[in-house]
Amino acid sequence: MVDLVAFVLFGSIVCYAVMGGTDFGAGFWDLTAGGATRGARRRALIDDAMGPVWEANHVWLVFSLIVLWTAFSEAFASIMLTLFVPITLAALGIVLRGSGFAFRKVVSGPALKRFFGIVFATSSLIVPFFLGATAGGIASERVPSGGTAGDPWESWLNSTSLVAGLLAVAACIYLSAVWLGANAHRLDEPDLVADFRRRAIVSAIAVGAVAGVGLIVTRDDSPYLWNHLTGRALPLIVLSVVIGLGAIVMLIRGSTVMARVLAVGAVSALVWSWGVAQFPYLLPTSLTLDAAAAPSGTLWAVLVVAVLVLVICVPSLIMLYALEKRGLLEPATTQGDLGTFEAL
Repeated sequence: MVDLVAFVLFGSIVCYAVMGGTDFGAGFWDLTAGGATRGARRRALIDDAMGPVWEANHVWLVFSLIVLWTAFSEAFASIMLTLFVPITLAALGIVLRGSGFAFRKVVSGPALKRFFGIVFATSSLIVPFFLGATAGGIASERVPSGGTAGDPWESWLNSTSLVAGLLAVAACIYLSAVWLGANAHRLDEPDLVADFRRRAIVSAIAVGAVAGVGLIVTRDDSPYLWNHLTGRALPLIVLSVVIGLGAIVMLIRGSTVMARVLAVGAVSALVWSWGVAQFPYLLPTSLTLDAAAAPSGTLWAVLVVAVLVLVICVPSLIMLYALEKRGLLEPATTQGDLGTFEAL
């Protein structure tokens, strides 16, 4: 039962990494879209893609935190006491990102719109970086067990955490480029399809490069993680590489739907490799899943809630994404909005 709850927990983390990551990466492309006139259509595309779904993706973050807190409270306490700095910065980034995205559409004046656009874009990079740094601190054995606090700075200012943060940002940028290319295809914007195809291919190569550096870094900085990333988790890493190469092939061939599926698969396999490498520890190498687990009654309650999430929330999210994909939701960007972008 403990392993099943752990599977639910990590599955929700993977969902947030993929779905939330796609939205976070859009901030990078907004930041690098170009000047007021040249980047107007790219920013309009980003608003159109994000508008209906960007808040819904946070359900996976909330669910992950609740499962960790309820089912593995000792690990939750240690993580929060030790890594409160990057977690707080990530939470601040989520708040600023939402505010920037919402306010830039309603404020008047190009200066304010530009300001909130910068807040949205930079916060979109802050969040995945600090969440990745948090994961790196956990994986590199810098969070003590027993609900006690570790070093609040060295726990995430280390080579594994920094590379994990960069890898999270790169993966988000890659997913977003693939997703925006598919959205441009739906809107029949062939030049934007080609533009984001190039961006997706370059960012895919960047993800592979950062992941390779990360693997090398863990050899000296995180020996437990290195041993199992190159052991039992290696098939998942290889699978991620193969699927990622397939996504690049689909991008070159212009198959945006398959490219999107394969991109999600590649990033998912990469995140799962971390979970498999860390098993059976929640806090390597000091706290196992069994030692951290709540009583069986609590674990059963968590599983019941997980089933309810599958029955109630997942179909709703699938419908939301399906409606957005078919362009059946109210557009987030109107011609007036596009004119405003062009005027900046």
